[in-house]
Amino acid sequence: AYYPVQVEKFLSRYETLSAERGESTVRARWTPEEAELADEFLGHARAIRAERAAAAAEARTPDITGLLDSWGGATIAYRRRLIDAPSYTLNHEEVQHGLAEGIRFLECVTPRAVEMDETGAARALHLAHNPVGPDGVVAPAAIDVTIPARTILVAAGTQPNTVLAREFPEQIELDGKYFRALDENGNPAKPERLSKPGEVHVLMTGSGDGRFVSFFGDLHPSFAGNVVKAMGGAKQGYPVVDRVIRRRAPTSVTPADLVTTLNKELHVSVHHVDRLTPTIVEVVLKAPRAARGFEPGQFYRLQNFETLAYRTDDTVLGMEGLALTGAWVDKDKGLLSVIVLEMGGSSDLCATLKQGDPVVLMGPTGTPTEIPEGGTIALVGGGLGNAVLFSIGQAARAKGCKVVYFAGYKKVIDRYKVDQIEAAADLVVWCCDEAPGFEPTRRQDKTFVGNIVEAMRAYTSGELGEAPIPLNEVDRIVAIGSDRMMHAVGQARHGVLKPYLKPEHIGIGSINSPMQCMMKEICAQCLQLHRDPVTGEETVIFSCFNQDQDLDRVDFPALNQRLGQNTVQEKLTAQWIDRSLKKLGMRKAG
Repeated sequence: AYYPVQVEKFLSRYETLSAERGESTVRARWTPEEAELADEFLGHARAIRAERAAAAAEARTPDITGLLDSWGGATIAYRRRLIDAPSYTLNHEEVQHGLAEGIRFLECVTPRAVEMDETGAARALHLAHNPVGPDGVVAPAAIDVTIPARTILVAAGTQPNTVLAREFPEQIELDGKYFRALDENGNPAKPERLSKPGEVHVLMTGSGDGRFVSFFGDLHPSFAGNVVKAMGGAKQGYPVVDRVIRRRAPTSVTPADLVTTLNKELHVSVHHVDRLTPTIVEVVLKAPRAARGFEPGQFYRLQNFETLAYRTDDTVLGMEGLALTGAWVDKDKGLLSVIVLEMGGSSDLCATLKQGDPVVLMGPTGTPTEIPEGGTIALVGGGLGNAVLFSIGQAARAKGCKVVYFAGYKKVIDRYKVDQIEAAADLVVWCCDEAPGFEPTRRQDKTFVGNIVEAMRAYTSGELGEAPIPLNEVDRIVAIGSDRMMHAVGQARHGVLKPYLKPEHIGIGSINSPMQCMMKEICAQCLQLHRDPVTGEETVIFSCFNQDQDLDRVDFPALNQRLGQNTVQEKLTAQWIDRSLKKLGMRKAG
C-alpha cells in the first residue's frame, strides 16, 4: 500500500525539480548506489503511472498489485502454519485484508542467511522449509528455499517494556519479566489469566496513600500478544481503576486550576530562534516542565504542529520528529535550548519557527551522561556535537573534575557559543580543518589546524607547548560528533594515542543512530549493534534509552550503513524543501 505512494511522490518531485533546476543538478549529490536505487524508484513510478492511464482509458481498476508482484511483491515468511498464527486464530480479518492487498504467506520456514550484493545491501533471503502434512506432522528433512529480497523486516517477537523498573527500582518491582502485580489493597498478587471482569489484577505499584499505577496490553501477562487482547484487558481492568480512584477524596484543586497548571507547565512554545552559523540554528523554547527535568546528556523530540505548518502547492511543511540534545536550560525561567544542524529536510524547517509558535516537545529522554565526582575528563566534540558538551562539561566541573576540551570544526565560520565552551572546560584546544584556525581568547587555551585526532596527539606530545592537563591523567573520554569522528577517536585510543593514555581509561561516545519514537525501547528503530572486543559476541542496545555507549563495543560500520539507509529520499526531499522555502520567500533564490 505504501510503496506506490512513495515512488509516485518521488517521481513527481523529481520531474518538477529537474524541469526547474536541470536533471544533472538534481542528481549531482547522489552516489552511484543512490542513483541506481533512484532510477528503480523512477522506473516503477512510471510503470504505475502508465497502468493508471491504461486502466482509465479501458474503464477498469488499475492492477497495481500485479505490478508489485512482478517486482518481487511482499512475502511473510513464517516459522509455523498460517492457521497457527495469532493473527489468524485471534483476529482472522488481519489475514483476510493482508491477502487482499496481495501479500504472500510462506509457511513453515526458518531464516538461515541473508545474501548481500556488492554494496552491502540485501539481495536474497535463504530459508529452510519444513513442510507440514495434512496430519500436522513436520517433514523430517528441510528443503532449502531462496527468495529475492531487497528489504527484510525482522519480526523478532516482543517482550514487556520494563524500562521504568530500571529507572525507578525503589518504586517499581518486577515479577519475572513482567511488572509485579498488586491487588486493590496494595498486596502482591499474581495476574489472573481467566478472571471475571473487574477481578483481574492490573495495578503494579502503589504510593502507600491509596494511589496506584496500572498496567495493560503487552506489559501485562494476561493481555500481551495482540491488540484484541489489549482491548479486552482495558474492558476487564477499568472497574479496578475506577474503584481505586473512588476511594480517595477529591483534592481541593478545582478543574479550572488544574487546566491552568497543565497549560502553564506542559504547553511548549518558541521563545526565540537565533542563527549561530550559516548552517546551525538555535531554538530556545519556553517549556517549564521539560526544562526542570533536564540532566546533561539527555535529549528531546521536537516537531511543529502540522495544522500550523506552512503550505505551498500540495506540500505541508510539517517536521518529522527531530532528536535534539539540550544545550542549556534555565530551570527558573522554564527555558531550554536545542541546537539544530540544517542538513536538508525537517531540520531546515526549524529556522521558520517564530516567537510564540506552539510546538510539540517530548522529553527529556535518554540517560543522563555519567559524571563521576572528581577525576579528569577529556571532552571531544565535532561540529554540532559541541552543543551537547556545554552542559556536560559544566556539570563535570561543578563536581570537581578537571576538564580538557578538544573542540573541532571543519571551517572557521562553524564555531559558535565560544563563552559556553570556555565555561565547560579548564582548558580548550580549538581545532579547525581550515587555516588559519582559531585565535584563543584565554591564556591557557590552544589552537590547532587539522583534524581532532591529530590535535589530541599534538597536544599531548608537547607540540602545542605545555599540557597542563596531560592525557595520561584522563580517566574518561567523552566523544560526541559524527559517527566517523567518534570512530576515529575510538580507534586512535588503541593506536596513535595509546602511548599517551591511561590503560584503564573509559571511552564513551554519544551514538546518534536513526531514531523514530524516542520512547525508550519501544519501536527498535534506534537499535545499535555492539561487538565485544575480546570475544566478538554481538549484542544490540536501544540508543534512545542509553545514547552514551562504550566506544570499543560500537560497530561503527554498521552505524554508518544505517544512517545512510534513506539517503535517496532524504536528498530529494532536501531539494524539495529548499524549493518550497524559496517559494514562500523564506530562503534566498539561487
